[in-house]
Amino acid sequence: MKKFLVMAALAICGFVNAQKGTILVGGNIGYSSETVDYNVGETKSNEFSFSPKVGYQFNDNWTVGGEFTVASSKNDQGVNEYKTNSSKFGAFVRYSVPLSQTFAVFADLGAGFQNLTEKDYVGNNYTKSKADGMYIGVTPALFINMKKGFGLNFSIGGLSYDQLSYDNNGPDVSRFNFNFGQTFNIGISKNF
Repeated sequence: MKKFLVMAALAICGFVNAQKGTILVGGNIGYSSETVDYNVGETKSNEFSFSPKVGYQFNDNWTVGGEFTVASSKNDQGVNEYKTNSSKFGAFVRYSVPLSQTFAVFADLGAGFQNLTEKDYVGNNYTKSKADGMYIGVTPALFINMKKGFGLNFSIGGLSYDQLSYDNNGPDVSRFNFNFGQTFNIGISKNF
């Protein structure tokens, strides 16, 4: 388990103190689990996501690149079960500002396309729905340089908007999220 956590932390990257002409490789790994116990039963939900990034730092402060996200969730409510698989593919631009040899702040602006597949099970029967759309988001973060570009990244939320249009005359969904202070992410990064 410790090896998995170290590998996950290494994958949660954002290379802020990189120098001009370097390659950025990084991303996020996320997992959440919730169990709610009622008098008549319980519900369980699990979600896993993986979001790698690859970019090129063309200036001491600016990086551009591509990002990809794969996510899967399951919500088990006894008789009913909901499974969702989603993916996002897009581009990002990062602006970073060194505050000292140890600290820097950065913000990522990402945008692209997304798709979603949902299966709603009732016993052995299920209905399937698909949706496509777009997303855009801004995430500010803090980088702490531990030694030679190897360090820790911290973020506490961001601002995002996404839109999905479901097939077969399904609904059109638009979401706006402002979650500063509601989430906390930590990672390890290294500039190569």
